[in-house]
Amino acid sequence: KYPFRASSHFLFFAGLPVQNAVIWLEGGKLTLFVDNPPPSAALWHGPTPDRAAIAAAMGADVALPLTELETYLSQHRATPSTGPATIAVQNLATAQHQTQLLQRTLPRPDQAQGLDGQLVRALVALRSRQDGLAIAQMRQAAAVSIAAHKAGMAATASAQTEAQIRAAMEAVVLGHDMTLAYNSIVTVHGEVLHNEAYHHTLAATDLLLADVGAETGLGWAADITRTWPVSGRFSAGQRSLYSVVLAAHDACIAAVQPGAEYRDIHLLACRVLAEGLVDLGILRGRPEDLVEQDVHALFFPHGVGHLLGLDVHDMEDLGDVAGYATGRVRSDRFGLGYLRLDRPLETGMVVTIEPGFYQVPAILENPELREQHQDSVNWERLAEFSDVRGIRIEDDVWVTETGAEVLTAALPTSVSEVEAICGS
Repeated sequence: KYPFRASSHFLFFAGLPVQNAVIWLEGGKLTLFVDNPPPSAALWHGPTPDRAAIAAAMGADVALPLTELETYLSQHRATPSTGPATIAVQNLATAQHQTQLLQRTLPRPDQAQGLDGQLVRALVALRSRQDGLAIAQMRQAAAVSIAAHKAGMAATASAQTEAQIRAAMEAVVLGHDMTLAYNSIVTVHGEVLHNEAYHHTLAATDLLLADVGAETGLGWAADITRTWPVSGRFSAGQRSLYSVVLAAHDACIAAVQPGAEYRDIHLLACRVLAEGLVDLGILRGRPEDLVEQDVHALFFPHGVGHLLGLDVHDMEDLGDVAGYATGRVRSDRFGLGYLRLDRPLETGMVVTIEPGFYQVPAILENPELREQHQDSVNWERLAEFSDVRGIRIEDDVWVTETGAEVLTAALPTSVSEVEAICGS
């Protein structure tokens, strides 16, 4: 049995993770539909708040039993609202119950028309910018995530497997009465972007990539990635490539401000990476041309980040309607096709910045790609960096009125500071 986790859309409006509940928002008023707990709840779960207590904590204007929902919906269908848009947010236990209430199949968000389309766009507009409560929650998640990463770095010297480092990191999250915002990535195979295997043994020459983030009790997420040497000291090649990724990371964070195009920030990361790889002799050519030809994507195939909030990839259940500005569609270019975000940044948004360098066999051993870019890649020089499978550096960045604040800045990124924590 999986633990209950409320729909993020429900959490955004209700503020509390209430199970088997529905809220109706209309004209600035919130109506809550939830049943009182059965008498047996006290035996199995201890004192349980009743409907009135939940309504008070939520700030609901009216609280009714769930059995009255059908009648309430029938009345509103018969007399549609002439005021502000009406939104019913459901958080019921089964999809079957949802279907019975709605009496229809919901369209995909990117195909939603009419009132459905208006609802999707309204959700995106409301949830794209985080308020003070949300930022406070995300600061809490970030602080716990930072402590978890430091624990992972410190545990590496005595660990024998990825699983032992994962255990040290997740113990910090659980010890703060939080949950994981997503399945942890703790691996020496950083070239597998969403690696969720933890059985590999650690070698002194390995880099350990950890992508671990906490989620608060109200659902707000953090998302941090760090890469550190198992031995506690980067090799010369690892240090060189890590410094290239860090330069891209720092340049992108410096570019975050209201009105900045996130696609431009992604392309900035690509150019800085290309410049660094040219300086190291791995790539040949002008960095601008290499990016235009998508040569950089051989080593950095994903986008530089995404929205962050109540979901780690916030609102991706709404498809590209959330991540892409109106009228924009995903590119078919190798170097742009995986962008999760292509829209201007707005004050209040929280985004991740996470450039990386990866040696993915499926890409680098692809005959077509090798032939296409044979003159742009110095394969012999690349072979000298065989102790680098994957590097990613990721922070959570809040777009402020005047620029940006890195919510996860307390976790160091410099080579010397990372090595110091690993050696502590």
